Amino acid sequence: MAAFDEAKIYVRSGDGGDGLITFRREKYVPRGGPSGGDGGHGGDVILRVNPKMSTLSYFHKKVHFKAGHGARGGSSHKTGASAEPLYIDVPPGTVVRDAETGALLVDLVKPYEEYVVLRGGRGGRGNARFASAANQAPRIAEKGEPGTEMWLKLELKLIADVGIVGVPNAGKSTLLSVISNAKPKIANYPFTTLEPNLGVVVYDDQDIVFADIPGLIEGAHMGVGLGHSFLRHVQRTRVLVHMLDGSSPDVLADYSQINTELALYDERLREKPQIVVFNKIDLPQAQAQWELVRDRLKQEGINAIAISAATRQNTLQVIQKVVEALSHLPPVQPQTVDELPLYELEEDDVIFEIIREGEGEYRVVGKRIERAAAMTYWDYEDAVMRFQRILETLGISQALEEAGIQVGDTVYIGDYELEWSE
Repeated sequence: MAAFDEAKIYVRSGDGGDGLITFRREKYVPRGGPSGGDGGHGGDVILRVNPKMSTLSYFHKKVHFKAGHGARGGSSHKTGASAEPLYIDVPPGTVVRDAETGALLVDLVKPYEEYVVLRGGRGGRGNARFASAANQAPRIAEKGEPGTEMWLKLELKLIADVGIVGVPNAGKSTLLSVISNAKPKIANYPFTTLEPNLGVVVYDDQDIVFADIPGLIEGAHMGVGLGHSFLRHVQRTRVLVHMLDGSSPDVLADYSQINTELALYDERLREKPQIVVFNKIDLPQAQAQWELVRDRLKQEGINAIAISAATRQNTLQVIQKVVEALSHLPPVQPQTVDELPLYELEEDDVIFEIIREGEGEYRVVGKRIERAAAMTYWDYEDAVMRFQRILETLGISQALEEAGIQVGDTVYIGDYELEWSE
């Protein structure tokens, strides 16, 4: 499985052309002066934002990029031709780092924005440049300055107004394909979307960029499975469309799972406006669950929309809701990574402590696990099993076992009292 949001490439600028040693050879001028020209400049390596690109897949086919060399200087003071710059097109939202040090070089955001990553070598001076009163016939010139080389790490952070999130096979790619110009590959198996798809929706002369964010899994916030490489694409979206799979046996547990993953990765993701969409209403199984799900979500102040992406039922209503949500947000300005906080796990957030409170009683204290407990639907078996997997991912289950916990013992996490079982 290729990661289309990361790439590592080798770049090298061109060498400068050599300066020339030569002398004028003219009739009746037996001692012509030095006339060797300078060498041409080597080609620069320039990264350029191409708005038509949406992934870094091209760089999995081509890794090495070398600019041309400057030409050698000529006689009669002629300067050698400079090499053309080598342009490397990258998609908007590409973060460029020095692969060796990890240092940030540039965050390329605006269409057709350019960044000179390596300068070409300077052309060497010809012998005409070294003439002086003391040395009128210098037999000296410079070779061209060598180009420079380095490995770059490219990371793509999608620039989209709206991110579509949800469990695998909820219908995110289908929705994107019917509301926009995107043509994602759609199939029915887990992690259908191997790269985030972008689509542009035009509504009332307004262009809205949607991104289909690939399905999440428990533990994604720890980088397990497909975690970090996909979750980072949510960073620059302004509104989230949370798509529920109406044919799922436990829609509310799925809703809790995705929100838990987002919040465990970073609390700020929960602050983004969410439009909750109940998909596959054309199916009898979804129709049977719709009223219960709608009422339960309404108790939380959420007005979900029932749609069928496959038949396009109510998909226009989703776009209208998105437009309304975006209208209440301040205009977005392109930002560099220096200004934009990156969603990364902080070490303190994953630290937890096991406290023995009495015979057969244990308390787990930790910021993220307490938040996960507070966000779990304890009435649903699938949600409980998902929480159990989060315990295992964070290493809490193993720590409890090492502390001597037995089946039937009590575990306290935040305000919740749980019974330990295999």
